[in-house]
Amino acid sequence: MADIINLRSAKKAAIRAKSRAQGDENAAKFGRSRAEKTAEKLRAEKAKALLDAHKRETP
Repeated sequence: MADIINLRSAKKAAIRAKSRAQGDENAAKFGRSRAEKTAEKLRAEKAKALLDAHKRETP
């Protein structure tokens, strides 16, 4: 004998699983940790400072 399931609950569970999978995919694609963001910011600041140090002063 088959188990009786509520189709509405099954549909909602499937939608939740699909949404969760999409969220995980986006997090892997676009997400960065705090350390990565900080490192990127520091690299950008260092590159800007290096570029500014080589600018010529025009009177």
